[in-house]
Amino acid sequence: MKGFALVGAYQVLEEKGYEFRRVAGTSAGAILASFIAAGYSGKEIERLLDEQDFNELLDPRRLIIPLPSMKWIRLYWQLGLYQGKALENWFLEKLAAKGVYSFSDLPPGSLKLIASDLTNSKMIVLPDDLESYGIDADSFPIARALRMSCGIPFFFEPLRLLAKSGETIVVDGGVLSNFPIWLFEDGDGKNERPVLGLKLSGSKEEMPGHKIKNALDLFQALFSTMQNAHDDRYISRKHENNIVFIPVENYSATDFDLDEETKNELMEIGRTRTEQFLKMW
Repeated sequence: MKGFALVGAYQVLEEKGYEFRRVAGTSAGAILASFIAAGYSGKEIERLLDEQDFNELLDPRRLIIPLPSMKWIRLYWQLGLYQGKALENWFLEKLAAKGVYSFSDLPPGSLKLIASDLTNSKMIVLPDDLESYGIDADSFPIARALRMSCGIPFFFEPLRLLAKSGETIVVDGGVLSNFPIWLFEDGDGKNERPVLGLKLSGSKEEMPGHKIKNALDLFQALFSTMQNAHDDRYISRKHENNIVFIPVENYSATDFDLDEETKNELMEIGRTRTEQFLKMW
């Protein structure tokens, strides 16, 4: 849900005349990147989100015994509170409205998404790495790739990818790389054209340290470190000059009951930070 801030940022870039030949993202960033690649404008994306009741995208499996404790038993066996099928169908519907279904419907290399392969302990770049799983990359549905990139662990059930080597468990790409700006560099660390990043966090100077007083604090700090360690090592002073840092740490990624005021706050944070950034870029 923090992705509303990305939409506000993208609207400012559009208003200033920027267009993107290639886009990439993880989780919320993957959603924005896919909609941009499909041809949606910033205003159209805002309208899509405003019209959607996000609680409809939460699809728990039906319980044989409807007791509150059964939810946690289901989590233990299904590995997630919600199936994620409704979310994938929503992606499919919105992309189909622009005539986009699979990666073959887009220019080659124009869209890349990140997911995490827990079975083999590695990152997946979609569609590039699908061939190594024995899967045809061109015909692979972008909605399915989005479902993989947005599979928040324990919240959504992981996607089970049927590969040539057997079943592979795939979850949110943010576990391994939450900000894949590194995708756009060649082997020499150079870019073919200007690169601009929108990052849902403050810069290092703005980020407070973790205060760990209990087990929940420890888990949150652990997951945050997993999300950012790979990307923080990559982002140098040189790259920071090309990144709009959008501080949304005080907002929840899974608050599907987000009210209108909070949506507008997130949009405005994205807009304001991008306007400030472009004055200096």
